[in-house]
Amino acid sequence: MLPSGQPKFRRRKAARPDEIVAAALEIFSEKGFAAARLDDIAARAGVSKGAIYLYFATKEDIFRAVIAQAVLPNVGQIRQLAAAHPGPFSDLARGLAALAPTLLARSELGGVIKMVVGEARNFPEIARMWHDQVIDPALGALSEAIGAAQARGEVRPGDPRLYALGLIGPLLAGVIWRETFTPVGAEPFDLPTLARQHFETALRGMSPDPTA
Repeated sequence: MLPSGQPKFRRRKAARPDEIVAAALEIFSEKGFAAARLDDIAARAGVSKGAIYLYFATKEDIFRAVIAQAVLPNVGQIRQLAAAHPGPFSDLARGLAALAPTLLARSELGGVIKMVVGEARNFPEIARMWHDQVIDPALGALSEAIGAAQARGEVRPGDPRLYALGLIGPLLAGVIWRETFTPVGAEPFDLPTLARQHFETALRGMSPDPTA
């Protein structure tokens, strides 16, 4: 039964932006940015094409909403984990190794990552949005944590940002592999196993004591 004072049509209208964003996430993942049509998004969301324009002026605006609703909460988890963990860095790294594959497990998110990489040259605005709102904050949080670990003597000298990129790079490569080559028959990589093995190897390389 509907709560008093909340007619069905009103609740449906209030939910439409979220439904459109959820549908857009799926369409962007499946078709890419260039091939994604507003008609496809509308059909998947169960609304008219005209209804989309009530909430979003352009396809870029829809993509911005996809980042805000489907991606930024994941980035927030990474930043909170890094900010709330004063040390040791090895524990933080192992926590990230456990968390990151879970965040990247959604096929839609992997498809959007592939889309941004593949279409950045033709649509620089979506690459800029992805960098400014997703990559830069996550990389920055990890770089700050590594810098703090260096100050405590837990990580050997070096550019913290390069260390951070070295940690997350293979995971992104694993996602691209999953979205690009696994569908055509390539043997898949298990992302949780990849994360654990890579982070353990990287931690040894980052340690000031090579025998640790």
